[in-house]
Amino acid sequence: MPGLFRTARTSAYQPALAWFAAFGAAWVFVLVMLGAFTTSIGAGMIFPDWPLSNGTLNPAGWLQNIAMFAEHSHRLSAGVMGTITLLLAVALWRNEARGWLRRLGWLGVALVLLQAVVGGLRVLLDHQQVALIDTSVGRLFAMLHAGLAQIFVCTLLAIAAALSRPWIEGGRAPAPGGAALHRLGVVCCGLLLAQLAIAAVMRHSFAGLAIPTFPLTLEGGLVPARWDFRVGIHFAHRAMALVLTVAMAWFAAAVWRTAGAGLKGLAALMVTLLALQITLGAAVIWTGRNAYYTTAHVLVGALTLAATFLLTWVLHRDALEPTLGRPDSPQPDDAAVNRIPAHA
Repeated sequence: MPGLFRTARTSAYQPALAWFAAFGAAWVFVLVMLGAFTTSIGAGMIFPDWPLSNGTLNPAGWLQNIAMFAEHSHRLSAGVMGTITLLLAVALWRNEARGWLRRLGWLGVALVLLQAVVGGLRVLLDHQQVALIDTSVGRLFAMLHAGLAQIFVCTLLAIAAALSRPWIEGGRAPAPGGAALHRLGVVCCGLLLAQLAIAAVMRHSFAGLAIPTFPLTLEGGLVPARWDFRVGIHFAHRAMALVLTVAMAWFAAAVWRTAGAGLKGLAALMVTLLALQITLGAAVIWTGRNAYYTTAHVLVGALTLAATFLLTWVLHRDALEPTLGRPDSPQPDDAAVNRIPAHA
């Protein structure tokens, strides 16, 4: 890959590496979409084996059968994602002077390997039941698999952002909004991760229609009259959506009051995605959990987290990079300690 590997580490902008990282950050949403579609049509166990599919890398009929296509394409895209992540981590180790960014690359590798193992256990342990909570061990790993995916999304976005030209070559200015705005962004990211975890539990507990009407319940109120685990986790998802709407609107308004045009654009995107996500959530209920609306709901949820995390990450740029962009700062690639021997 021309331009992707160097012989000396630098903190300067590297176009090939930056674009490769951006490609990886985009590809992860292909993986999320395929995984969501697989779950939405109930195809997660179409192949009872792992890492192969029906004992082969190219199972017969997978291009003709929609369930086989969904699961096998998800597995193939995961293999591509693993390769991209490993190449990115190696390129960062070879090219990048910032130690924290090199470590973030290896964290991405650890996460993608963990995701592969958890995804495999979801298949291999699906036959083992947990009577206490009326589910299988495999579905518990499916919930973990969905949650880890969101952390992986944030990791790749953090790497791609830190390698971009605006991050590296942008000027330094007083942090907009101060520490309070930064904390609000972190809170919103935390709430979104919690909401996506609740959604994963709901989805893999078959509770998506536990309350089959929206916005009111069957009884015509906001709170269900009958409760069990599935109704409870579904109601928690709706309640958290309300909390998130308030928190993210507050965050966006604070950004618009204090930040520049670029951050305002990210805030507007975040709010737009939130509105779309709420609309899709309603459509899932109204259509009896249509697979395409459900897949879109999962994908837009990941995109909403991505926009919120990216906005928060950029707000923390100067704290993460105390010397980046200062003309009087020594460039890390000038230091002998960052030179990589030719034989390395």
